[in-house]
Amino acid sequence: MDHLIIAGREFNSRLLVGTGKFASNQAMVAAMESSACEIVTVALRRVDIDNPEDSLLSHINPDRYLLLPNTSGARDAEEAVRLARLARAAGCEPWIKLEVTPDPYYLLPDPIETLKAAEILVKDGFIVLPYMPADPVLARHLEEVGTATVMPLGAPIGTNRGVRTRDLIAIIIEQANVPVIVDAGLGAPSHAAEAMEMGADAVLVNTALADTTDPALMAQAFRKGVEAGREAYLAGLGGQRLQAEASSPLTGFLRND
Repeated sequence: MDHLIIAGREFNSRLLVGTGKFASNQAMVAAMESSACEIVTVALRRVDIDNPEDSLLSHINPDRYLLLPNTSGARDAEEAVRLARLARAAGCEPWIKLEVTPDPYYLLPDPIETLKAAEILVKDGFIVLPYMPADPVLARHLEEVGTATVMPLGAPIGTNRGVRTRDLIAIIIEQANVPVIVDAGLGAPSHAAEAMEMGADAVLVNTALADTTDPALMAQAFRKGVEAGREAYLAGLGGQRLQAEASSPLTGFLRND
């Protein structure tokens, strides 16, 4: 399979995995391993980055995974920028998943504060992967300020409802010159496959793995879904038709010579 390239860095896997909500660190590690992911997101508010040996960070092998801190819980640009700088000061690579979600109920990203924070962080030397509404205009503005990807939501965080913003994501994919990673709301491997079939470059999942009786097995299923969807996109899906069309010709082979 072809490689995912973000900010000049090459990855074999197109599945990113979040680390929240797992019943145990052991379940989280098992899911990560089964998914074959190479990028793992960690909410900065959930860990003590100054004492990684006493947190879930001690269970994430930095030689195997790129640790992608995220600013989950930030309510405005100022707070998101502060969290990102704290992570870098603690020794994390300057990669950041930017999240600005002032709405505590739906956790929808704030487009204005997200763009503001992205511009500051890019100028500050960060590789920024912004979580965003499925808004093609915002995606273009984020790309213009220098973000490494755009990450439109498929559905609200943790809902497992799938690619509900399909039409808008399709426009983003068509117009983007940076990788498009569908983030949030994917609840089944078929959802991941759907996003990849559309031409998304990668997907990110968390709740769909953690909120199951066998996270490792579900992670394996998502890995296969992502791979199948990518292969289908590369192969080229057949066009849809309103009228039936026989898959085998009905003339020319039953002759009476």
